[in-house]
Amino acid sequence: MIITKKFVTKKLRTWLLAFATVLISAATPLLFGGAVVLTSCTTEEYSVARPTIERIQQRGKLLVGTTGDYRPLTFCEPETGEYWGFGIEMAQAIADSIGVPVEFVRTSWPTLTADVMAEPLTFDLAIGGITITDARRAIMLMSEGYLANGKTILCRTEDTTRFRSLADIDRPDVRVMVNPGGLNEQFANEHLTHATIIVHPNNEEIPSLIAEGEADVMITEITEAPYYVQTDPRLAAPLLNAPFTHGEIGVLMRKGQDDLLELVNGVIRRMKADGSLRRLCEKYGLVQNADK
Repeated sequence: MIITKKFVTKKLRTWLLAFATVLISAATPLLFGGAVVLTSCTTEEYSVARPTIERIQQRGKLLVGTTGDYRPLTFCEPETGEYWGFGIEMAQAIADSIGVPVEFVRTSWPTLTADVMAEPLTFDLAIGGITITDARRAIMLMSEGYLANGKTILCRTEDTTRFRSLADIDRPDVRVMVNPGGLNEQFANEHLTHATIIVHPNNEEIPSLIAEGEADVMITEITEAPYYVQTDPRLAAPLLNAPFTHGEIGVLMRKGQDDLLELVNGVIRRMKADGSLRRLCEKYGLVQNADK
């Protein structure tokens, strides 16, 4: 048999065509499947799927939710919109560790959980007087504790000897004022079944209302009460050294942000180790955790 150049060329073309057909057939499901995956994801969904810290760095700022009504942990000056407090400085330390500036987003105690878990993302984390609880940990992430906390009261100075126990407060003739949606209201409803509970929408106004006689007792915490005692001589905290509960304050964030949680815990540990957390507590007259 004589093999001509024309026969080889024709045969080679036939083989190449068949081989190309096989390749295209095999690749088609992958190509189109990949296209479906990519086009079905929105930009926001793709962004959320990446590591949290990388997303924050690409955005160029850390979004921090805070109530701005809880001196001296978080307060927003109404005239200037400027935030200050222990929690605000903690947020700045976290942002510094990420390498971005911080931007504060106003939240509230009644909407705190919904804001943390909102879609699309409202803020990266929440800070400022947020007590670590099992209920919060069940649906969100919470950092290690960095401040001791516990329920106590504010009352008028002349009533110091009147309120020496929870039983003294839980009486029909005692008016107890709390802010809505948080653990203070929950505590009052659970433990003060005989007292008159008054829910006032603005937490920062309650101490002055107590001083003016609009109510007898404010349910608050050992992180908040000393500030008002020091700044308003009409107020007292007779049970400050014997709080009704014991707990810790931490940083709150949505689940799935484990890299951010690890970084926040690292900041807290570093501040405990180098003494900066103790100095910050002293600056604001707060009680640090018992272990440090």
